[in-house]
Amino acid sequence: MAQNKPSIAIVGAGMGGMAVAATLLQAGFDIQVYEQASRFGRIGAGIQMLPNSMKVLRGIGVEERLRQVAFMPHSHLNRVWDTGEVKRELPMPEDLYGAPFLCMHRADLHDALSAAVPTERIQLNKKLVGLDQAGGPVTLRFADGTTAEADAVIGADGVHSIVRGIIVGPDAPIHRGRIAYRAVFDSALMPSGITPSRTKWWGPDRHIVIYYTRADRSELYFVTSVPEAADWVTPESWSAKGDVRELRRAYEGFHPEVRMVLDACPDCHKWAILEREPLPNWSQGRVVLLGDACHPMTPYMAQGAATSIEDAAVLARCLPDMRGADIEGAFRRYEAHRKPRTSRIQAISSANTWMSGGNDDTSWLYGYDAWNAPLDEPAAGALLPEAVA
Repeated sequence: MAQNKPSIAIVGAGMGGMAVAATLLQAGFDIQVYEQASRFGRIGAGIQMLPNSMKVLRGIGVEERLRQVAFMPHSHLNRVWDTGEVKRELPMPEDLYGAPFLCMHRADLHDALSAAVPTERIQLNKKLVGLDQAGGPVTLRFADGTTAEADAVIGADGVHSIVRGIIVGPDAPIHRGRIAYRAVFDSALMPSGITPSRTKWWGPDRHIVIYYTRADRSELYFVTSVPEAADWVTPESWSAKGDVRELRRAYEGFHPEVRMVLDACPDCHKWAILEREPLPNWSQGRVVLLGDACHPMTPYMAQGAATSIEDAAVLARCLPDMRGADIEGAFRRYEAHRKPRTSRIQAISSANTWMSGGNDDTSWLYGYDAWNAPLDEPAAGALLPEAVA
């Protein structure tokens, strides 16, 4: 390993943290990942990897592993809640944007990314409580009383980012009165199969997204967005249980395919959808943010994990190209390229208008290639005039 490359500490071992660990290892950096959890659990949720993030995963070397387990939907399908009328359909063959569209269990994606990072590079039970930097290496302080030192720190610790709180200050989440239900369950519980697409059913004030998560169609996932009183708030936790009977009542009158899925669902989780405003800056000195820590977004475009994975590729390109070993300059370059794109995605996702109809361009989103995009220009789509409806 090149001795002149800085050591980098990554706080958080989620999708973004593991992706940036993998990309930086490939680039020859000495990295360590610090994760507050005691183990990696199999959280019951699906995830979509569209071509923009699949290109990064291909570069990391996990694409073939994911193809073995993931479901490849026929299309990105949007339908009217009760009649089933097609609002818009985007077939997603691999040659459309140069990579596949895969739907999978989140744990399968995390397992694949984790396999790309040697276990000795990951330290569990490390809850960050402080960062100290004085123009040189950064000292990380953990709740167990231990410390670590690195030339630079990447905060990939999610929506509750401790790193963000340290370098930017506390920010209050915004609750716009939306809650989500989700579930993963055995598709054999249904009397028949569903449409072989990733389907979003658009209601007047709510929606539900449904897709298979395994190549053999043995497992199904759905996630919803439903209005609820603004005073109902849970932590942004994926483990709070929901009432499946309450869920079914919320989707009375929906298309028979939706009703079939909800009737077969044995249980579900429920959480408040909370948002945050785009941050004024992503870095301070030798500390930088990545993924949900700097651009958390609603799940309505399936781009939360995807954009953090894009971030990982861009950081892995900016850091080796440091001018005069200028870590801070590399972080500013990364932000200048990434922030306009992620801010636009945040805004469109918040408005929940993506693919709801019409024929708006999708190439700026799905065609983006984080490995090859010009680093000294804003990332694809940032300057396009189509804005949020």
